[in-house]
Amino acid sequence: MSVTVAPHGIWKSPITGDSFTARSVTLSQVRVDGPDTYWVEGHPLEGGRGTLLRRRPTGETGEVLPLIDGVRLPDVGTRVHEYGGKAYAVHHGLIVFSDRTDGRVYAFDTSEPRRGARPLTTLSKVRYGDFWIADVRDLVYAVAEDHSGDGEPVNSIVAIPLDGSAARNDDAIIPVFGGTDFAQAPTVSPDGTKLAWLSWNHPNMPWTYSQLHVASLTFEGTIDREVVLVDRPGVCVYEPRWTLDGDLIHVDDSSGWANLYRTQGFTWKEGEEPNAWMSRLRTRSLHPGKRAFSHPHWHLGLHSYDNFDNDYLVCSWAEDQVWHIGTVRIDNGLTEEWATGWWPIGNVAAADGRVVFLADSSTHTPAIVEVSRGQTTVLRPSSEAEVPTALVSPAEMLSWKTSDGEEAHGFYYAPVNPDFAAPEGELPPLIVNVHGGPTSSTRPGLSVPFQYWTSRGFAVLDVNFRGSTSFGRAYRERLNGHWGVMDVQDCIDGAQYLIDLGRVDPARVAIRGRSSGGFTVLNALAASDVFTAGTSFFGIADLAKLAATTHKFESHYDSILMGSSDMSDPVWTQRSPINHVADITAPLLLLHGTDDAVVPAEQAEEMYEALRSNGNAVALKLYGGEGHGFRSARNIKDAWLSELSFYRTVWGIDTDNPIHVEIANL
Repeated sequence: MSVTVAPHGIWKSPITGDSFTARSVTLSQVRVDGPDTYWVEGHPLEGGRGTLLRRRPTGETGEVLPLIDGVRLPDVGTRVHEYGGKAYAVHHGLIVFSDRTDGRVYAFDTSEPRRGARPLTTLSKVRYGDFWIADVRDLVYAVAEDHSGDGEPVNSIVAIPLDGSAARNDDAIIPVFGGTDFAQAPTVSPDGTKLAWLSWNHPNMPWTYSQLHVASLTFEGTIDREVVLVDRPGVCVYEPRWTLDGDLIHVDDSSGWANLYRTQGFTWKEGEEPNAWMSRLRTRSLHPGKRAFSHPHWHLGLHSYDNFDNDYLVCSWAEDQVWHIGTVRIDNGLTEEWATGWWPIGNVAAADGRVVFLADSSTHTPAIVEVSRGQTTVLRPSSEAEVPTALVSPAEMLSWKTSDGEEAHGFYYAPVNPDFAAPEGELPPLIVNVHGGPTSSTRPGLSVPFQYWTSRGFAVLDVNFRGSTSFGRAYRERLNGHWGVMDVQDCIDGAQYLIDLGRVDPARVAIRGRSSGGFTVLNALAASDVFTAGTSFFGIADLAKLAATTHKFESHYDSILMGSSDMSDPVWTQRSPINHVADITAPLLLLHGTDDAVVPAEQAEEMYEALRSNGNAVALKLYGGEGHGFRSARNIKDAWLSELSFYRTVWGIDTDNPIHVEIANL
């Protein structure tokens, strides 16, 4: 086989924008219902429409929901907390779902398909999600977010009648719990007599300080006697879930790590006060240690573990920068990891001895995987165009010392393409990727976007800066008060670490990031000259304006990260990239959606005008109809091509190609 000698960055690759869109879908919200498996697929070619898929035991797979009103395809999704999440529930063939187009809740019984999709709520300004079907009471519990008032939306837990009465009259919806700023994760016990849920209040996020509630249910479905099982300042609670025998499992980080806990003793006595019941409850840790059994509640419906049977949980957990899957004994916490060859990255669900989960690996993009009777089967890949094995650049785990003597982590991806070799002595350009959040993390599974770069001769460093999750609470909280400083420094130090090792070209180092990652990009360009290019996807430029326009869920998040809620504190000005335009010398590409409700496009426009007026090389692309993250296939492909053309242009790579993006002052 002949190998073409060509500079890094111009290698030809079969991985294109179409690899992300034409033959790819996003997979989420995996659930099981007896022998059937359900999930939601996002289709870029349909504007990101969420479709609910079902796979039968025979292998038959297809979209399960009918047209709404006989004329419109449903878009399964919710905008609760703006980020959405769990938008459907299924129980014994009955599906309850939120339609993103009109915001209504619908029910569809797969055993009576001729009835079609029946509305359960009115057309209103109330958003719903996080459903739990309690058919014994003919109700579905849900998180409601009411946007009809003038102030902040009001969050609560409600019960929606399954008979459709609330589709004509909002008063038929039963209030269950309110009075806190947020409520989430309603879950009903197997016998239908108890409800558990989470709540938290401003200025906290659900991963900084949240409470776990448990209550008995009346015949009508409202709560009766209630206790707060976990309420400790600085401790967050994740994923309450009942065992098949009626004990309550939850995850909290009171140990410094998100560990599993089991509570026993949920037996009411007639006329008993809640305090007496509380005194009988016994909570103990299951398998304590430096493992994270859940992750922050950015989306509704986290499902990192499930009941395997009466004796075991099937769980996913993060340890040593990688996610694992296996069983945990309910009685003594004994853990056994499964060697499936897959890393769990989403929901884990189990029924009748089979386990289904969203996963990836070092050689496979995300897929829905089933483990049953010792056999592992891929039920649904996210892409029909898998990356050819010869083009795969596997993640290399890295850790490096930060400038202040601590440690940061990340994954390095070297250029790989068997058809090309670089001229002798030429080092590859480096692209440093910054994840969003910033309370999130990056993982080492096969990422088509990273292979897009590595197959063209670029190297990639994906950074888990201080503040990232899956490394324990102390590492996550390290960023509090230091946002815009530590995340920036960890990216600079990571790039410099690779430069010092002689693995990348110091003259061609870019930094890219989305949302809060875009904020890190802008500050990194102002703080250091190690980067010679940058791309900000819907990034934050002005913290004061973000605080003024942000939605309820994140309205105090930036104060935690900044270490100050006083807007007159100079730190808000000092950390805002818009105030450091004079310090930015590297060319910058800004990509933003016009309908972004999280970080309005005005922020990108102001950054562009300030840099252009200052004589900087800068480009701006606005995508009509896109929000905080692009859903349209056309826009996704254009953004990738624009970014590639931008780097090639500013670094003088393949200059014979036409410039795809217009760069001011270049």
